[in-house]
Amino acid sequence: MERLFPLAEKIAARLKTRGETVAISESSSGGLISAALLAMPGASNFYRGAGIIYTPHAFRGLMGLSRADVEGMRSSTEPYALMMAGTIRDKLNATWGLCETGASGPSGNGYGDAAGHVCVGLVGPAEAQLSHTLETGLSDRAENMYLFSEAAMALLLEQLA
Repeated sequence: MERLFPLAEKIAARLKTRGETVAISESSSGGLISAALLAMPGASNFYRGAGIIYTPHAFRGLMGLSRADVEGMRSSTEPYALMMAGTIRDKLNATWGLCETGASGPSGNGYGDAAGHVCVGLVGPAEAQLSHTLETGLSDRAENMYLFSEAAMALLLEQLA
């Protein structure tokens, strides 16, 4: 997890300076984003909370979403990542909502995405919405988890510059 600390330190500093907060919806990164941010001193000043939305049970139970809420959408896509980022942001009353959703491996997901596929979404103030898709080409589950976390955190950091 320490490899995420340089990004987490910069994010923490910028959020604290700006007086802003973040909420996280993670899937294939398994909580690494949250763990890195929570390892930063003063996390309670900028970190609102998170959900690891890995199964339909979590989707319904933690996010309070139904099938109708995602009609025409599927997991591991940019529209889904943006919807989840906005949902977690609103639920936790944060300035920013960040979502990561993908297939860490060693095989792909049930939607036809190969291992190493991830979509990240960021929803911020003034209706700012950004998304990005990354294909690592790797089947190494742990490495993909870190790469997915880095991609999501880099997207947030870029917007806080």
